[in-house]
Amino acid sequence: MKVAIESTDRLGISQEILSLFAKQTWNLKAVEITSCFTYAHLEHDNLSLAYLEQCLSSVDGIINVTKIPLMPSEQRENHLQALLDKIPEPIIDVDKQGNILAINQATKTLIAHHQDISNMNQLEQVEYIGKPLTDFLKQLHESFFTKDASSHAVTINGKGYLADITPVFSSRVNEQKKAIEQVSGAVVVLRTMNTLGRQISLMQSHQQHDFNNIIGHSSAINVIKEQGKRFSELTLPVLINGETGTGKELIARAIHHASPREKAPFLAVNCAALPEHLLESELFGYASGAFTGAQKGGKPGLIELADGGSLFLDEIAEMSSYLQAKLLRFLEDFTYRRVGGTKELKANVRIISATHQNLAQLISKQEFREDLFYRLNVLNLNLPALRDRVSDIPLLANFFIQNAIKQVGRSHTNDTMTIELTPDAISLLKQYAWPGNIRQLQNVLFSVVALNKGGTISASNLKVELDKVLQAGYKATTNMTEEQNWATAQAEFERELLKQLYPLYPTTRKLAERLEVSHNKVAMKLREHQIK
Repeated sequence: MKVAIESTDRLGISQEILSLFAKQTWNLKAVEITSCFTYAHLEHDNLSLAYLEQCLSSVDGIINVTKIPLMPSEQRENHLQALLDKIPEPIIDVDKQGNILAINQATKTLIAHHQDISNMNQLEQVEYIGKPLTDFLKQLHESFFTKDASSHAVTINGKGYLADITPVFSSRVNEQKKAIEQVSGAVVVLRTMNTLGRQISLMQSHQQHDFNNIIGHSSAINVIKEQGKRFSELTLPVLINGETGTGKELIARAIHHASPREKAPFLAVNCAALPEHLLESELFGYASGAFTGAQKGGKPGLIELADGGSLFLDEIAEMSSYLQAKLLRFLEDFTYRRVGGTKELKANVRIISATHQNLAQLISKQEFREDLFYRLNVLNLNLPALRDRVSDIPLLANFFIQNAIKQVGRSHTNDTMTIELTPDAISLLKQYAWPGNIRQLQNVLFSVVALNKGGTISASNLKVELDKVLQAGYKATTNMTEEQNWATAQAEFERELLKQLYPLYPTTRKLAERLEVSHNKVAMKLREHQIK
């Protein structure tokens, strides 16, 4: 019988209650004492609440005696266990010898799959508490448990986990009466690679990305939206072509968001941003001790973290021949090995790749694998340049201006923009070639808003900023090809330069003044390059 004895806060009253239990020769299994309450778990044949109350009436200060279903510590333990069982990740508490002190339901389920226990009743009968953790999960061996927090990549039931191990410290007083902290155990949390992938995906982008958030109503962008929506229903690889700054990653995220993989991770990597050996370990991960400086326990790659979701490979044309071959092998059966590893791993990942380069030309020069191209180019999207969707420029410009206003701290009046484009400014935006596409438009407008002191942006404001871009050496011309000679390269440079400057200086005399040449030469070059 478990009882709660309420009493006055009198010195020695708990001792008198316990003395009474001893005189009655009642077996006291547990006792807990707080201010004004004594909780007791008594075992005795024919012990009734009425008889207990009669015996306790001899103790001065007893107020009330009630039966309780659980002792306070049992109630706290049950609440804690219920909380742990609600957590979907396996959690294990062990002592310093590696023996289990507590586990949650997710851990029991993991162990059941690991030991091929299909009957849940059989699972509940297994004794875990006090047993070595390695009896159930050999992958979590004793070398993992140190005085420092650590993370280790482990594979259980063919599935990758990251074991986060946090040591638990307790204090003791030594002979010099100094408090010394020592490791008394550890808490192990097993995070699935998919969970880690979702967390990284959220960190990469906090915005909602779907086709409704893609700005533009031109026929060119509407075609892309419709194609993207159809592609999102499939699981085949997608190759996105488009000039720099046309929003290839935005489209890739929208395809993922509209797909059945929406709840799974979307991870992105720029293949041009990392050297070969770093990109390989970033994509495929590495095993423990794979190379000097490798993280102990290994590290999962983006393919492993994106399991069930999508992986976006930007600037795929910049990938080395070695990695192209390794990616091709992965696309054949979706199996791979970590760098320095021997175990075959499998990942269900949709590959979405993007490039601004002409892959057909690279294939002809043997700079890109033709077989990989066919694997990646199952579904294809060709994004239009900004100059090919001129009707969308005012919408994009207003959107970027509003964002810039928020970022530079300009106030709003009645939730409307405080800075607007004049008609001549909109006309100039439409006439300009925008070699950097949407990204260049965004950067130019941000700079104009940051420097603007009035409530409007005129064409003259834009001209100043666009001229700065040209003076800074913005590379609008294409890279010289092997087929070009001095004359063709010079002609191409002239054409691109005039295409950019003519909208800013729309008469031959103004343009001639800007370029410091005669207006006759400018007029002749405009005719030669058919620029109207």
